[in-house]
Amino acid sequence: MSESEHRMIEILRILNAQNKPTGSKLIADELKNKGFNLGERAVRYHMQILDEKGYTERMGYSGRQITDLGREKLEKGLIYDQVDFIHSKFEEMIYLTDFNYINQSGNVVVNTSTIYNEESINILEHIFESGLSVSPYVNLNRVGNKDEIEVTTICGTTIDGILLNEGIPSQLQYGGLLKVEDSRPVKFTELISYKKTSLTPLDAFANSNLTSVLDVITKGSGIIPANFRLIPGVSRQKTIEILNNLDRIGIGGIIAISEEGKDILGLPVPDGMVGISMIGGITPFCALKELGQEIDIKIAEEIKDFKSLSPITSSISSTLNPIKEINEPKVPFLLSKSWNLIQQVNFDVEKRKGDIITNISYISKDDQDNALGIMEETYNNNPKFINPYYKLIDHPTDDEKIGIATICSLSIDGLLINNGIMSTPKYGGLLELTEPPLFIDLISYNGTTLDPHIIFLSKKMTSISRNIGPNKILASVKEIPYISRDYAVQLLDRLNNIGFSIYKIGKPRELVYNAKVDNYNFGIVAGGGLNSIGAIKEKGVDIEVKAIEKLIPFEDMDRL
Repeated sequence: MSESEHRMIEILRILNAQNKPTGSKLIADELKNKGFNLGERAVRYHMQILDEKGYTERMGYSGRQITDLGREKLEKGLIYDQVDFIHSKFEEMIYLTDFNYINQSGNVVVNTSTIYNEESINILEHIFESGLSVSPYVNLNRVGNKDEIEVTTICGTTIDGILLNEGIPSQLQYGGLLKVEDSRPVKFTELISYKKTSLTPLDAFANSNLTSVLDVITKGSGIIPANFRLIPGVSRQKTIEILNNLDRIGIGGIIAISEEGKDILGLPVPDGMVGISMIGGITPFCALKELGQEIDIKIAEEIKDFKSLSPITSSISSTLNPIKEINEPKVPFLLSKSWNLIQQVNFDVEKRKGDIITNISYISKDDQDNALGIMEETYNNNPKFINPYYKLIDHPTDDEKIGIATICSLSIDGLLINNGIMSTPKYGGLLELTEPPLFIDLISYNGTTLDPHIIFLSKKMTSISRNIGPNKILASVKEIPYISRDYAVQLLDRLNNIGFSIYKIGKPRELVYNAKVDNYNFGIVAGGGLNSIGAIKEKGVDIEVKAIEKLIPFEDMDRL
């Protein structure tokens, strides 16, 4: 991205934050605060270009405002920056929280969820009664269509803001999925770091295929969204007192507080620190998603006056019991789990033989011919972006199902490493096939326990086979030291000729399809091994999607 385009993105950010017609002088002042020394004349020049592109529009003498197209550009324009922005957004909301729990006045951080069914209100009330929420305080606002209702709820980040106002710094670490057995929280099963994703972590997990909130309420066992933060150990007792006071006025959701330096729920707690786990503020709405209801969720997007909220129910009974003091095995992140498989790749690019890493997804044998037909059609329509190799695998326990193995892009890292070139998987992403292609979402392999491509598929974010605007496909970013670039390019070109879907080989300090790698390295973009599987899913075929499953000899693979 050029410096000029970077400036224009910053101008769009300013206009988006202003949310009203804004003049060039104010924009120039805001740019200066951001480190851009641009005068009003230069701002007007950039604004003219933005007008021509349709990203802004002039509103008479009042100035300019951002358009819907401009907002779309803003969302996609700095995706590498968005990976850091998510964490900074939460820090901003924490700072803006000024709620005083003694007189119950001030601003709290809120989530806003839109539901489209009047009956959902009664269901929500029942879920809030179970205690699986941060607070029963909500605001219901009918929007336009009488069946469209905005539900404002308190975000757990409010508690971080309250603690900060009391001089206690909390560090948001992870959002994830928490396993509950016999009404007791056991351990986190999946995590995403707040610092390494363009998706808000809990939003990434807000899917009916991943949570089972209703089972926790009715059966005592299941999976709920939760998050995790750290505070200094010296603040533990004062924090507990504040949390008890908050609980008495209806703000809670605390699952567990560790002892100083003691691991909790499968997560490490450093010496001198205390870990706190809290129910995800979107938990009630995940329960609605499990019922098949359509919901739009915005997490920690704004602050609201606490007095604008009121309890949705006055009857709350806690569903969860205290945790048992058991040292659960630490939750391994995806990249840590993958290195052993990566090292076992021994594919010989000359002989086209040797082991590669595969994903294996399972379908009913009755759907086999249809699924293979979809894969073939998807490849024929876009051979540049789809890997053509697959293998049918017997299901380990179910004779009525068949597995479809596809080549995982981590095989490329394994091949390079096997040839003396260090290659580190950096991001799993969602790539929009504009001209040029651009990543619109990225999740770090080192900051998640679940394959990013599984998340994108579970949230139906792809359009691999559907003609809904530009295609959105799965891709990954790898980071390689610049000194090995010449040899790496030779190997990657051969892999691409074989059909391994190498989309882009970058240069030092170059954004690769808008993704950023560290200095003195270059990035490569490779196709995700689940693209053809995603096409099957998009066509409505019931398929159990799996990633990074096992090693298979490349010579045993079939080609579409």
